Amino acid sequence: MLTEVVILNFNTRNLLAQLLPTVIANSKHPDVRIVVADNASSDGSADFVAENFPDVELIRMNENRGYAGGYNECLKNRTADYFVLLNSDAEPAAGWLEPLWKLAEKTGFGAAQPMILDYYKRDKFEYAGAAGGYMDHFGFPFCRGRIFGNVELNNGQYDDTRQVFWATGAALFISRKAWETAGGLDEAFFAHMEEIDLCWRLQNAGYSVWASHESAVYHMGGGTLSNQSPRKTYLNFRNSLLMLHKNLPADRKERVLFARKLFDGLAGAFFLMQGKPGHIFQIIKAHRDFAELRKTVKAVSKPLPMDTLCGVLHGSLVLNYFIKGRKTWAKLRL
Repeated sequence: MLTEVVILNFNTRNLLAQLLPTVIANSKHPDVRIVVADNASSDGSADFVAENFPDVELIRMNENRGYAGGYNECLKNRTADYFVLLNSDAEPAAGWLEPLWKLAEKTGFGAAQPMILDYYKRDKFEYAGAAGGYMDHFGFPFCRGRIFGNVELNNGQYDDTRQVFWATGAALFISRKAWETAGGLDEAFFAHMEEIDLCWRLQNAGYSVWASHESAVYHMGGGTLSNQSPRKTYLNFRNSLLMLHKNLPADRKERVLFARKLFDGLAGAFFLMQGKPGHIFQIIKAHRDFAELRKTVKAVSKPLPMDTLCGVLHGSLVLNYFIKGRKTWAKLRL
């Protein structure tokens, strides 16, 4: 069960120095290879890895292809049975791979994630994945352990392994067969939500996606773009629309996209109240650019109805959270 743990790096030499030794130590196994793929960093990351970690395979790319393009490029023609797409700001716990290998034995397995916990507050879930990803009918992603900005303490309330809608790109364990069947990540996304799109396509292709409570990764978060970054706001809003365009059945697509205009307008008002006008412009820009992108990005040929997929909230996350006050996964009615 040959597995390659692949860290895509862009100008995070300090994180590699801090975390790569633990990645290596906690992934020791005859069937595991550690790979660092450098996205044309300018901070000397690639040379640092070559000089200090001779047992780590180093892939040097000649340009920054983003998260999606970088992984697509470095995983071309590789022969491992499984890949782990691991962020450079993530530290796996001891024994993290064994539970994922156990899940991989399930019929129809596509992808999985460990529990994602806060690197700095280790009894707390981390925003980017928590205990597994879900989706509402309007394309708003959320997690067991994290809804919008409400991130829960880990008190064992999600100590079960189950199928979910999406697995986080912070530590995405995926079979090579599923990766190749789906065609990898969609490079139109560049960064953010491309793993959700991938998992949605995996479900449309008949694969299952899982979250394991027996495996853990500690994630710093914001290693590339801060949650306060207007650029991140732009990518999240644009890519959410793009994901809906690609994966929704035609008979629902336009209604959902129209509803998203209303919800995103409310988000703009929220940013205005917070005194963040720059984020409002990014939402407008996201909708404008999506209108052009959808002309060229191909939709899934035979998408499944959302009601038939795992990990779907039958209703609006926005209304549940802001109007009904349901701020944790346990209070939602999936």
